[in-house]
Amino acid sequence: MTFTVRSLRPDDPRDAESCAAVRRAAIPYLVCTAETLAWQLAHGAAGQRLHRFVAERPDGTVAGCIEAGLVAGSTEPGQGFVHTAVEPGATGRGAGSALVAAGETYLAGLGVRRVFSWVADEEHAARFAEHRGYARSRQARFLGLELRRAALPELPDPLPAGVTLHRVAEFADDLRPLYEADTECSADEPGDVPVGRTPFPEWLRHNWQRPDWNAELSSVVLVDGQVAAYSVAQTDGVDRYWSGMTGTRRAFRGRGLARLAKLAALRRARAAGYAHAYTGNDAGNAPMLAVNRRLGYTEVATEWRCAKRLCEPTEKAGPGRD
Repeated sequence: MTFTVRSLRPDDPRDAESCAAVRRAAIPYLVCTAETLAWQLAHGAAGQRLHRFVAERPDGTVAGCIEAGLVAGSTEPGQGFVHTAVEPGATGRGAGSALVAAGETYLAGLGVRRVFSWVADEEHAARFAEHRGYARSRQARFLGLELRRAALPELPDPLPAGVTLHRVAEFADDLRPLYEADTECSADEPGDVPVGRTPFPEWLRHNWQRPDWNAELSSVVLVDGQVAAYSVAQTDGVDRYWSGMTGTRRAFRGRGLARLAKLAALRRARAAGYAHAYTGNDAGNAPMLAVNRRLGYTEVATEWRCAKRLCEPTEKAGPGRD
C-alpha cells in the first residue's frame, strides 16, 4: 500500500484525534489525548522544535504518526528523538518506514547528530529498528495495575511524626518548592543524554499547564514542612491514569515516602473513577520497580531505548597554503 506522509495539521482537531487514536492503539499503556497533542505543538518548549507527521492511506485515514524534535534541556548539542506509532493492523506495509524517513530528514535539517527512539521489545519492532541503524541502549519496563480490583493498602493512620500528605493543587500559589524537589530527583534519573536545569517558567508550563497533568490527584509528602517526596498524575479524563514521575529528595530516601506519595495518588485516582493505572521505569531503577511491585503493579510491556548516529558535523577547512 502507498502511504502519503505529511505534517500534522495543528489547527485541524480531526488530525490530532486520528494521531491520538493511533498512539492509543499502538501503545495502550500510555496516556494520550488529542487535546494534549494539540497543546504540545502550540505551547511546548520552543527549543524542542517538536514536529509531527502522519502516514495517510489513499482514503484519507491515518495509519501511523511520528513526532520528532530536539531532546529538551540537553547540555550536549545535536541530540534528537523520533517516536513512531503505527496501527497494529497496518504494520509491515511501509507506513513506519516512510514516517521514520520523514522524521530523520527533519532532524537532519536541525543539525541532529544522534537520534533516540523507543522500540518495543518484540521481534518485528527490533528488526525494523536494527535495519535502520538503531542500536539498543537502555531497557524500560512498563507496569500496569487494575485499580478497581487492586488490593491497595490503607494509608498509615497516623502518619509518621512530622509527615503530612497533600495534593499538588494545594500548592497552586507557589509550586517552586515542588520544582526544586523535581529538579533534584530528575537529576538522578538514569538516562543517555545529560540534561541541565530547566528554568522554572518552562518547568511550570511543561508540567502544570498541559491538559493531561492532574494536580488534584498528584501527591506531595512534606516532612517538617519541607517537600520530601511527590507523585505526579497524568490522566486521559476517561479511565486511564499514568504516574508521570515519582521521586524522593536525597535527604529523605529510605523512609518509604515515595511509596506513600504514590499510594495516596492511586487511591485518589480510584476514587475519581479511573480504572487502569500504568507507570514506567528504567530497568536499572531497582528501588522504584520494587515500590511499584509492592503496590501490586505487574509488567505489561518492555521497550528499548535505541540510538542512531544520524550525521556528523562538517569540519571546517583549515587555513590553506600558497
